[in-house]
Amino acid sequence: MGITFANKTANPSQIDCDGSTKVTVAILAAPDIQTNPADIVLILDRSASMTGAPLSNIQAGAKQFIAAISTATDGASSGTIGAGSQIGIVSFSDTAVTNTQLITSVSTLDAAIDGLTAGGASNHADAFSKAAQLLEPAQGNRKLAFLFSDGNNTTGNNPTTAAAALKNAGVTLYCVGIAGANGLNTGALESWASTPAASYVMIPPTGTPLEEFFSNLAADITKPGATNVVINETINPAFTITSLLPPDKGSANMIDTHTIQWTIPSLGVNESEGAALQFYVQHTAGTPGVKAVNQSITYSDAEGSLVPFPNPTVTVTCDTVVTPEPCPVPYPFTIAGCADSIQIDAGTVALESQGRIVQISVTLQNVCPDKRVALALILSEVTASGDTVPCGMKALVVPAHSQAGCQDVTVNCIKFVLPENLDGASSMCSPRNLQVQAIANYIDTDFACCDSASTQAVPPDCPPCACSAT
Repeated sequence: MGITFANKTANPSQIDCDGSTKVTVAILAAPDIQTNPADIVLILDRSASMTGAPLSNIQAGAKQFIAAISTATDGASSGTIGAGSQIGIVSFSDTAVTNTQLITSVSTLDAAIDGLTAGGASNHADAFSKAAQLLEPAQGNRKLAFLFSDGNNTTGNNPTTAAAALKNAGVTLYCVGIAGANGLNTGALESWASTPAASYVMIPPTGTPLEEFFSNLAADITKPGATNVVINETINPAFTITSLLPPDKGSANMIDTHTIQWTIPSLGVNESEGAALQFYVQHTAGTPGVKAVNQSITYSDAEGSLVPFPNPTVTVTCDTVVTPEPCPVPYPFTIAGCADSIQIDAGTVALESQGRIVQISVTLQNVCPDKRVALALILSEVTASGDTVPCGMKALVVPAHSQAGCQDVTVNCIKFVLPENLDGASSMCSPRNLQVQAIANYIDTDFACCDSASTQAVPPDCPPCACSAT
């Protein structure tokens, strides 16, 4: 089979301007099905949440998968699965049903898939149990199960326990996520699939028909695993690699803060194997937007496989930052060598107060463009006796921003100078309990007074004061 699946994800997909995200690169390889036959069970979700397009997608994808296996094992589209491999069908809603035994007839398998209708709850545990029963008598062949589902379990026993029993019986479990009416429960699929989950949980990219997805999955189906694998990953210059975790297969090295090389001597030569690499990147560009994580990613192996990877994106949000009060300008001076003392003139400085300085930053949420904001801060101190004593108030105007939409605006470094000797005692070496209150509102508005609006004619039978009040 060669490399049958390649994936790349970034989580979380939305970060702050200097935020980080975890990147996962995963591949899956399996031996040549012509010389390593397999018994395969397709587990198909036909619950009510699959009504309409989801079930149609499942049916189309499953039939495409069967056709690909038939071509790979029999050398042509003869309608028969050859080379000793077999496929069976299990479908489920409130309970699971064995729609076919392990057979080689493509037409019989397709007919069973076409006959499925959606309705009822989702009993994944019963589906896993039926698949285990179907595969249990099989001897010699590799045992594979492919679940097609949204992962939303609504009835029956614990599906995680049933999936574990299936895997403990020597079955490799793949989970193909198909979003239904209740969305997609990726976490459940990851808990059921074989490990590493990044290799055995397959989510078709948005907008990709399942027929095309499984055609790509079967592209390397006749190749015997993968050897001398080399993956070179270069990330977008807007990000910097901050840490690299050891992969579960092979070895990985950071060439620099933007480049990783991952090498695997062999994968999937004797049995299906998955491999995953994880690393963290931090956004360092300082500009917002939807940004691709990849600059480039290339794959090579001794078998000459062509393996494309998805290019995940991350939404970066950078708040507008306002600093209303500049820090004091430093006055530079130099002391000559061997000098014991020096006298300088540091200029003039306005006397603010005797005491300590408190700097406060405030983030104003959802400030719309082209609107100035009036911001007031009230600083108070709570004395030892429990009284609240005002220490000062500042009011300032936050300039309008010109971004495309409403965004958070951070006002940095609003300085207060606290007087000492509050409560009649020296407090420089004592803790002080402070509190700050912030009040903000727009200054600019599109409100227009009635008197300044254009005057409209008043009907003769309507008193002017009554009309103006409506």
